[in-house]
Amino acid sequence: MPLALITGASRGIGAATARALADTHTLLLGGRDTAALESLAADLPDAHPWPVELTDPTALAAATADIAELDLLVHSAGIARVGPLSEATTDRWRTMYEVNVIAVAELTRLLLPALRTAKGTVILINSGAGLDAHPGWGPYAATKYALRAYANVLRAEEAASGIRVTSVFPGRTDTDMQRTVRTDENAEYQPDRYLRPTSVATAIRTAALSTPDAQYPEIVIRPT
Repeated sequence: MPLALITGASRGIGAATARALADTHTLLLGGRDTAALESLAADLPDAHPWPVELTDPTALAAATADIAELDLLVHSAGIARVGPLSEATTDRWRTMYEVNVIAVAELTRLLLPALRTAKGTVILINSGAGLDAHPGWGPYAATKYALRAYANVLRAEEAASGIRVTSVFPGRTDTDMQRTVRTDENAEYQPDRYLRPTSVATAIRTAALSTPDAQYPEIVIRPT
């Protein structure tokens, strides 16, 4: 089966994506929580934990060294904190860019030869904040605008190599990340009003399994 690497696979959208692709791909489950990755892998037919610290370039280089061909790379790892710009410290800006942008760019760079060999697909889980920035969302929205720009450039630069690139823009989703955001907002957590991770994973699967003549540059998903 084709090989897929999913970051942020220990929970939320990443874990749902792994389950959605389990019948079509051999899976590398990326994340930091080894126990959670092992538990998920045990439930899937051909999945393997791939624990790595995404913000450590040396660790990333070592972890990707043996991947010679990669059909699908799904960037689902990310962090979100919200609050006014007046309270956004340099540490918050740096941490969000390290995880949400720089780690994505470096992992993709390291895997480009493997993706070119397979004429693979790169799917980046963005956010509604990457399309429209609102008060309180400054650093996070900035990283997601940057991620959208990165995806657009990658798509153009790698078109000749056969790599397809999709940005997915979910609205609020029922995940641990959303719980953190609602705490930051001093607001009630209302999971019935949010997307389910499985709904986002269905869209990711659609892009991942698109026919060779087609690609989905962007997919926007909103709760009903």
